[in-house]
Order: sequence, then structure tokens, then C-alpha cells
Amino acid sequence: MSIDPIRLEVLKNRFSSLCEEMGAVLMRTAFSPNIKERRDFSCALFDGNAEMVAQAAHIPVHLGSMPMAVAAALERGDLASGDAVLLNDPYRGGTHLPDMTLVTPVFFGGKKPAFYLANRAHHADVGGMSAGSLPLSTEIFQEGLRIPPVKIVKGGVLDEDLVDLLLANVRTGDERRGDLYAQLAANRVGERRLAEMVAHFGLEETRRYASALLDYGEKMMEGVIASIPDGCYSFQDVLDDDGAGSGPVALRCTVRIAGRRAEVDFSGCDGQVAGCVNAVRAITLSAVSYVFRLLAPEGFPSNAGCMRPITVKTLAGTVVDCVFPAAVAGGNVETSQRIVDILLGALAKAIPAAVPSASCGSMSNLTIGGRDGKGGLFTYYETIAGGAGAGPAGRGASGIQTHMTNTLNTPVEALEHAYPLRVRRYRLREGSGGRGRHRGGEGVEKEIELLTDARITLLSDRRVSRPYGLQGGGAGAVGRNRLLRGEEETELAGKCTFQGRAGDRLCIETPGGGGWGEDLAPEGDV
Repeated sequence: MSIDPIRLEVLKNRFSSLCEEMGAVLMRTAFSPNIKERRDFSCALFDGNAEMVAQAAHIPVHLGSMPMAVAAALERGDLASGDAVLLNDPYRGGTHLPDMTLVTPVFFGGKKPAFYLANRAHHADVGGMSAGSLPLSTEIFQEGLRIPPVKIVKGGVLDEDLVDLLLANVRTGDERRGDLYAQLAANRVGERRLAEMVAHFGLEETRRYASALLDYGEKMMEGVIASIPDGCYSFQDVLDDDGAGSGPVALRCTVRIAGRRAEVDFSGCDGQVAGCVNAVRAITLSAVSYVFRLLAPEGFPSNAGCMRPITVKTLAGTVVDCVFPAAVAGGNVETSQRIVDILLGALAKAIPAAVPSASCGSMSNLTIGGRDGKGGLFTYYETIAGGAGAGPAGRGASGIQTHMTNTLNTPVEALEHAYPLRVRRYRLREGSGGRGRHRGGEGVEKEIELLTDARITLLSDRRVSRPYGLQGGGAGAVGRNRLLRGEEETELAGKCTFQGRAGDRLCIETPGGGGWGEDLAPEGDV
């Protein structure tokens, strides 16, 4: 039967709306500010073959890697109606341990699921050697509780014993329980909406158009690749260090374009390191998917079909395809950003008028944890915005989450309400964007005061290497971390952990974006 393009567009929008509604439920019912305020979560729909059909406009590093998590859940081979599988193991489709993925099979008769629903949420603590579970680790065992694919719901009944086991290994159990229940609620709503679609369109029609959407995504991506001149384009950049005393860490890629196919080769990257900036292959796939999606026109479908024309080559044991038991806490948040930087740098050689300069290149991760002064524990986690790279169309945005993160900031009011912390300063960091015909976006300056003793961990980059400019544009400013203790000021490394005291002030200045084009005016553009 032929595919009706109007109906295809209708089903595409319905699938996407389903994922968006799942996200709204997760956000509104979660306990932690990290999920309900910062929206550090993602939702997606998969077909019966575990290919992603649709996603909400959530977190790129989550969505591009989620197919491997769904595939890991399927490896159990014993899924039945009413089941749900939980996992966070980076070596089984996860990213880093705080990201917990919930997979629900959806049956409409038959022995096999017709679809799968999945959501991934960043939990503010999953145990490990430091509060917030983003430590400067040297092996995965130090980072928290590692969960292989396990049935947390069996036949519609929640396994309370398993939940109790999980919560016994984290610092903020009540908050984790609330966030986990929010994930369960999101998938239940997704099931109901999918059932309504099947009731309206019929199961076979719904599945047929889901398959057609994958084919449509493939053809659209082939068109995007065909618009890039054939050739071989290479680029390299570095991470400042690995957080364990070694660095810089080099990342290299070569993009080969041949007609309607692309090959992205990361085989020249440095080997995996002792510190926590190693990325599993799922993260590298996420970054590739994201960058090629950037080249596509508005309204382009985001699904598994888009990756069919793209081959990704990595070497096991490298920093972009690490092997167990490498530490990975920072690979998801920092190395993913540098993978995007080198991919865009390579593509800028092919299509210079379409690619922006490097953005801030770091999520500038901050975790703070300790006793809350009320007899309990708290864990605060946030990624701090920076400057976006300028491009041919204009200057870069300032104070924004870029590339592989799509989260929001924690509002000052919410932060101060939930944690024994006070925000002393929060403003744009003027002059941090790179000069050029179009200026790079400005980073931010955020100063937080501790109201109680607490453990602080910073996991940031671009504190030594600068975000590059393109087409004659200048580089963005490096970031800077400082500790203010009374009259004393101490410069902090990009990756560090230490015990803070009540009254300490932590000042984080994030990098600006690179400038684009030669500076044609004495003061640059305004």
C-alpha cells in the first residue's frame, strides 16, 4: 500500500506529541530540581524492532544513545505485558550512572511487543565516592550503583524489594524514589496515548507509518549528506586533562563524504585514560547523530532512519569507545561536547558557510553535597551555561546550554529553597565571546555561597584550551574556577574535589563561544 504524505505528517506529529507529553508528566511529577526545574530528562518511542521512531525535543546526549539501552533491555528476552526494565550501566547502553533509563514494552496482542517506550532521567545522586555521583574517579566502581537491565515492574507490579535495594545505596533516597516514580508515570501515560492512537488508526496502520517514518528520515538524511561536497575532512582538538593528572587528551576525526553516504572515523583518538572523561561508544553515536541533524532543515524527523546513511568507526579502548571498567562520569558531559567540536570543525572545511564556531565546549558540571542542617542529606547538581559559537548568520547566543545538553538553569529561587546554598552573583561574563565579524556568545559568572559544610566537585573543561573561532574569528575565552574563603582567593583546577566550609563562595566563570569571520570593525559587531 502507498504512503499518504499527509497522514505521514499527522502520524509524525502524533508520535512526537506522545513523547512530549511523557516529558511533561516526568517534569511535573519529579521531586528533584534537577528534573522538574532543569529538565534533565528525555523521552522517546521505539518500534517493535527497537528502532527509535520519535523523540521529544529533550537532551541530545540522551536520545542518541538510548537505542543501545533499549536493545540491552530486549536482551533479557522475557518481557511481558505490564513489565518495565530499569538500567543505567554505561556498558549496557547507558551513558553515565546518574542517567537511569526506564524501558516499557507495549503489547497489542501477540507474543512480541509492538512498540517500546523509554525515558532517561539524570538522578542527582546514585551513590559513589562523592555526592552527586560525578566524582573524579579512576574506575566505574567509584561512580555509584551500576544497574544492569532489571525488571523493576513485573506484570504491572512494582518490585518494592528492588526499589529498597536501589535506594539503600544512594544519599537522597526519598528524592530518588520520587523521581523514579515520575519515570514510571511518564511511561504509563505514553502507553495510554499509544493505545488511543492504535484505537484510532489501527495497529497495522500505526506500525506501517512508523516504519515509513524511518524510511523518510533515511532519505532526508541522504539528501543532507548529498549537499556536502565529496571529500575527506579532518579536525582535531583536546580535552584539557583527564582529572587524574594526565592531559591534554587528543580527539581526532575524519569525515568522508561519498555521494549520499558519510563515514565518520574516530580511530585517531587517544586511548582511554585513567580519569573519568572516557566516553562509551553510545555517547559518540549520540554526538554524530546530533551534528548531522544540525545540518538538516527545520521539521526534519529525528529517528533511527537518520543514522542509516552514516557509518561511525571507533576503536575499542579509546577515549571515545572505552572498555570496562574505565571511569566514565565525565565522558557523557564533557567528552561528548568535544566530539561535537571536532565534527563541526571537520565539516567547516567542507561547508564553511554553514557551520558555526565552537561553543563553550563544557557543561561546567558542579555537584555539592552534605548535611542540610535539618538532619538529612542534600545533593545539588547543575550544568552551568556558557557562550554559543558565532556563525555565518550572526553572533552566538550568550548564557545558554549548548550542543549535547539541552537543559535549563536551576532558578535562583528554586535553588535557594531546596538547598543550603545562596546565589551571590549570576550574570553574563562580558568580553568572554571571541572577536570576529560576528562575536561569540558570552559565558556566565555564577557565585554560590555555602550555608553549611559540604563536599564540592567540579568537572569542567576549556579552562586551558580555548573554543576555536572559524573563518578568521577569534577564540572564546577559557573558563575559570575560584574559591573565595574570607579574604583569601584560590584558583581551582577545571576538575577538582574538596571539602567546603560554611561561608565559602565558589565562583565559576564559563567559557565564551568562538567568533566567526574576520573582525571588520575596530570594536567588532555589536
